[in-house]
Amino acid sequence: MTTDERGGPRLPTDDEENRFWSLLTEARSKSDGSTEGFLTALSDLCEPMSSSELTDLDRVVERKLYDIDRADIQAVTDGSDDGFLYARGHIVASGRETYYAVLADPNNAEADEELEEMCYFFAHLHDKKYGSWPKTDSGISRESCSNAGGWRP
Repeated sequence: MTTDERGGPRLPTDDEENRFWSLLTEARSKSDGSTEGFLTALSDLCEPMSSSELTDLDRVVERKLYDIDRADIQAVTDGSDDGFLYARGHIVASGRETYYAVLADPNNAEADEELEEMCYFFAHLHDKKYGSWPKTDSGISRESCSNAGGWRP
């Protein structure tokens, strides 16, 4: 577990983030190209994972969703609070290249594309396998409008 030097919120490590993006790429390559196929392949890849591993992956998703929780991105993707969360889920699930392109320039986002399942994917797997939601210790929320820095006037 990594915290800042003052014992603050738990942040994903570079290794955890790299594992996350690689896992998405592998799931995409093993799927039939459909959303359902992608999610099934991702679930299959996660089946042997420990509680700690699933928690680490959930922490990465949480951070990625938080970092793109911004008014300028919402203006492109549209959607209510829940709709914007699901739009961010789609952006994250689209992979590293798409994610960072949108982070750099919101005009790279697609309007009206959503993937609700990605937003809590690893948390649901953790709950199904271990009977509880993972504790990410991140101190942030993935819910829309929770990143105050992304919603400044």
